[in-house]
Amino acid sequence: MSSSVKLATPLGDEKAVLLQRLVEGLDPSSLTWLSGYFAGLAARPSPAAAPQPGAAPQASPQETVTLVYGTQTGNSRLLAERLKQRLEAAGVSVRAFRAGEYPVRELKNERLLYVVISTQGDGDPPDDARGFFDFVMSKRAPALEKLRFAVLSLGDSSYPKFCEVGRVLDERFAQLGAGRLFARVDCDLDFEPAAAPWLEQALERARAEVGTPVTLATVTPLHQGSVPPTFSRDNPYPAQVLANQRITGRGALKDVRHVELSLEGSGLSYEPGDALGVVPRNPPELVDAVLSTLKLDGATEVAREGRTLPLARWLSEGLEITKLSRPFLANHATRSGNAELQRLLTPEGAESLRAMLANHQVIDLLRTHPAAWSAEELVAALRRLTPRLYSIASSQKRVGDEVHLTVARVDYEAFGFRHFGAASSYLSSRVAEQDLVDVFIESNDRFRLPRDGSRDILMIGPGTGVAPFRAFVQERAESGASGRNWLFFGEQHFRSQFLYQVEWQEAVKKGHLHRLDVAFSRDQGRKIYVQHRLREQGREVHAWLEGGASLYVCGEAQRMAPDVHEALIDIYMTHGGKSRDDARAHLDSLREQQRYLRDVY
Repeated sequence: MSSSVKLATPLGDEKAVLLQRLVEGLDPSSLTWLSGYFAGLAARPSPAAAPQPGAAPQASPQETVTLVYGTQTGNSRLLAERLKQRLEAAGVSVRAFRAGEYPVRELKNERLLYVVISTQGDGDPPDDARGFFDFVMSKRAPALEKLRFAVLSLGDSSYPKFCEVGRVLDERFAQLGAGRLFARVDCDLDFEPAAAPWLEQALERARAEVGTPVTLATVTPLHQGSVPPTFSRDNPYPAQVLANQRITGRGALKDVRHVELSLEGSGLSYEPGDALGVVPRNPPELVDAVLSTLKLDGATEVAREGRTLPLARWLSEGLEITKLSRPFLANHATRSGNAELQRLLTPEGAESLRAMLANHQVIDLLRTHPAAWSAEELVAALRRLTPRLYSIASSQKRVGDEVHLTVARVDYEAFGFRHFGAASSYLSSRVAEQDLVDVFIESNDRFRLPRDGSRDILMIGPGTGVAPFRAFVQERAESGASGRNWLFFGEQHFRSQFLYQVEWQEAVKKGHLHRLDVAFSRDQGRKIYVQHRLREQGREVHAWLEGGASLYVCGEAQRMAPDVHEALIDIYMTHGGKSRDDARAHLDSLREQQRYLRDVY
C-alpha cells in the first residue's frame, strides 16, 4: 500500500498506520476473518457498563456451542467444518471436536450440542466415533436435562440400517433428558440437498440461543489482486493422466491399475493417509442400457435443481446408476405394483432387501421388474452421482506434484449381463498424456503416521488396501524415520496379483521395509488370508504392539476388517494372557491412543 493513502478513521494517524500495516497483503478470506474478530470485540460489553434506568434487561451470555463430528469418509467433517465457519462468521462462539478427541467427561456440562455423524456399513459408528458412541449409550452417560441438541446423520440408503448411528444417538440424548432444538435429518450419499436446510437451521437456532447476533462489517480489500483458485470438492482440479498401467498379470481375476496424475500448478498438497476424490462418469454402455430398457430418448432435455441437460448427459455425469438405493427401489416398487418388491420394504423382507441392494445395479431392477418411467421422473428419482474416494498411494516427498492411485476395475458378469463400476471403469479407461480427471484432496487426519519417526508400524493391507502403505513406506524412507516397518499383504495369486512386488522387494533390500508377510489365498488347497499370517506371527506382533508400535488396517470393511480384529483379539489372548473381554478393551485403548487406526470401506 502506498504511504500516501490516508484512511478516514477515528483511530488517529499512528493507529491508522498500524492498521494499514496489519492488513497489508492479506487475501479476502483473511480480511473477512479479521472483520468478524473485530466485530466480536466490539460486541463485548464494557466492564464499566451498567444498565440504564428503565432499559430492558440484557440476555445473559450463552454457553459456547459444541460441535462433535464422526466420519469415515470425510463427509461429516466437511459439513461440521462448514457449520463451524458459519457460526464463527456470525459471531457465535463454537468449539469443534472429532468424536474420538471429545472429552466425554464434559458432556454433563454441555448446554448446546450439535452432532454430525455418519453410519459405517450396516449400522456401525465410524472408527473415530466408537468411544463417543459407546459412552453415550452406556450406563455411565450422565443425565442431560440442561442440554439442547440436534443431530445431522449421514449414511448410505443401500444399507437397511440407513443412518442408524445418528438415529440411535438422537433417541439416546432425548432418553437422557436432553431437549431437541429441532428434528434430526438423515442424509444419503448425496448429502447436500438434505444437509443444507439442517445447517441453516442450526445456524439460526444458535444465533437465537446466544442472543442478538453480531452484524459483521463489510470489508473492501485494500489491494485488489488476483487470488489463486482453491480446488476442492466443489471446485475440483482437472488433473492430467500421466500413467495408467495394469499391475496384475495374465490370468488374474482382477484388473488392478496403477494410475498417476499430475497436480502441477494446482497448489494441492497431501499427506500419507489422505484420499483423492475423483469425480467419475458412468460407463457409456450402462447409460445406453438404461435408455434402451426404458425406451427413452437420450436427447430429451430435462431440468433438475436449476440445470437443464440432455437425459443421456444426466445419466452419464449427473446421476447414480451403478448403485441401487432403497428410495429408488421403493419408487420403482410403487410404479411396477410388484408384490415381491413391496415385500422387500417390510421388516420381514430386510435380509432380502440387503442382498438386493448389495448385488443389484439400477439396470438390474429395471430389467427384472419392468415399469414405465418418463425422462423427467427418472432424473428426479435417481440420487446424484457423488465423488469416489481413493486412498493415495504415494508420498509427495518422493513424487512431487503427482498423486498415485491403486484402482481395481469393477467389471463382472451378473444376471446374464456385463456390469461395470463408475469411477474404476472411468479411471482405468483414461489415456495417459491425453485425458484429464477432475480431482480434489480429501484430508484424513484419523489415518496418520506417528509423529515420532522412531515408532515402529505394522500395516495390514490386502488387495488395493495396500495403497496407503506404499505412501507410508515412501514417506518414512524420504523423511529418514528410524522406526521399523512391517507389511502384511494378501491377494488371490502370487504370480499374477502381487501388487507392487518389485517395489516391496527393493524396499526390503534397502532397509525401508523391515518385514513383509504375504498371503495368497488361492495358491493352495486351503485358503490363507492376512488374518492367518497375523496369527502365525502372533508372538512377534504382540511384542511389536507392546513395544509401542502403531497398527494400521486398510481395505474391505464387511469381512476383512472384522476378521483381522478377531485375529488381534486372539493374539492378545494367546500371547498376552488376556481374557476375550480384556483383549477387546485393550484394542479399544489402542484406538483411543491412535495406535490402532483403520481406513475401511
